[in-house]
Amino acid sequence: MKPKRMFQSTIIRRISQIFFLLLFLFLFRNTDYPGQETIPYAVNLFFCWNPLIAVSVMLIAKTVMVIFLPAIGIVVLTIIFGRVFCSWMCPLGTLLDMFQRFIPGTHTRGNTHFPDIRYSVFILTIMSALAGLQLVGFVDPFSILFRGLTFVVDPLMNIILVGFFDYLYLHAPEWISGLSEPVYQALKKTILPYQCVYFLSVSLSFCILFVIFSLEIVDRRFWCKKICPLGALFSILSRFSLLKRSPKKMCATCNQCATMCRMGSFDPEGHHLADNCSRCMECVQSCPQDRIGFHFKFNQKAMTHTSISRRHFVSSTMMGAILPLINTIDAQHKQPHPYLLRPPGAQEENIFQDLCVRCGECMKVCITNALQPTLLESGWTGLFVPQMIPRLGYCEFNCHLCGQVCPTGAIQQLNMDQKHQAVIGKAYFDKNRCLPYAQQTSCIVCEEHCPVYNKAIHYDTVRVKNKDGNMIEIKQPYVVEDRCIGCGICENKCPISGEAAIRVMVYKPKKFSYNLF
Repeated sequence: MKPKRMFQSTIIRRISQIFFLLLFLFLFRNTDYPGQETIPYAVNLFFCWNPLIAVSVMLIAKTVMVIFLPAIGIVVLTIIFGRVFCSWMCPLGTLLDMFQRFIPGTHTRGNTHFPDIRYSVFILTIMSALAGLQLVGFVDPFSILFRGLTFVVDPLMNIILVGFFDYLYLHAPEWISGLSEPVYQALKKTILPYQCVYFLSVSLSFCILFVIFSLEIVDRRFWCKKICPLGALFSILSRFSLLKRSPKKMCATCNQCATMCRMGSFDPEGHHLADNCSRCMECVQSCPQDRIGFHFKFNQKAMTHTSISRRHFVSSTMMGAILPLINTIDAQHKQPHPYLLRPPGAQEENIFQDLCVRCGECMKVCITNALQPTLLESGWTGLFVPQMIPRLGYCEFNCHLCGQVCPTGAIQQLNMDQKHQAVIGKAYFDKNRCLPYAQQTSCIVCEEHCPVYNKAIHYDTVRVKNKDGNMIEIKQPYVVEDRCIGCGICENKCPISGEAAIRVMVYKPKKFSYNLF
């Protein structure tokens, strides 16, 4: 391939980066309430074609899942062209490239003395999945990015923009507000979320993203070439790549390639390392002698360097095998949290945590903001797994969007009839707080809001003494357990301040036969 075509390739690569970043953001924005029962887009596409998630989930599920068929295409793409995904398609990589342009000196910085732990992280993730513990959601770049955008960036952007336009509408001169309102309406239809939402663990999610982007100060693409386990998987596959660089070594009198390389694809002797190279083509564009090119070669072995020692390989493998065993002796698994409610259609608890990749798709799409990330209620391994908190929001009776966006089947996709029967938990009254019981005050808010057919909350009309000593008739509510599905609207709407007088607790429902795979 001639240098002129190589220069054109860098332009095409940047166009590709922008396209896939916009695609990611488009799917992110459409992981929202669409105003109808179904979501018309495959919003979980980036998770379905992620080979790291595919391997981890299928290892822990011990079955082949059709939903991950697109990942095969990414594997084939990598074997043909090398680690192109990282420089041509990855949205996090694109954002890191954009961010580093604002940091002076990073374009020519090449710190190679920091330890490369990506292979150790990759082996730890795969071995843990094989042994029965899912860790991929903590280290996968798509999960980290989607979670950060959902928990931090999206709500913050909504508050800032809405606050700004509200201020203009209320305080600016009429001609300014007349101009700003069409802009605001256009933003509502395009980039602003359907509603303002709030999440737990916002600070933690922000800190993770902040650290990843701050590492760009240390070195370009630090996350990608030192930590990312998905990048490690692509590096392993790139060892068999058909697209190879020539010459295979830097010129003796020039180190421009190594200086410009964002991925650190040259060893101390100047050899090009094909498994680290992301085919960004910048070395071709910057070569003063126009000597560099990339060509398809079927019988030439490329120089590779798997930067993990035997000691680190053994320790990562052992840690991946031991962590699941340690997790099994955690007492929290013997005594589950009584208010840890999972989304409707969620698998049995252990399977649910195994399949969940902590992507945040279900929490993003929840129209009542009921789904929140779990903190330590089920141990550290349950961090970021979705839970329903009725005091913040309830499960809408006619909504089944969370199952539609789940990329792994941790939340099963239910039809409307199955959704109406899916039991999340059971409601119970605290008679020491409920107004009709504790204060002899009329209140049937919970019964009025119960969406279940024939109502899961009924009431008895009884005669009691009020606080003035007079006999009065009052309606005292009670739960018909067989009808309650634990949607949480009663707890959400309870007028008692603080902890509600009616709580939804974990309940083991009858098993429904859903088709998962």
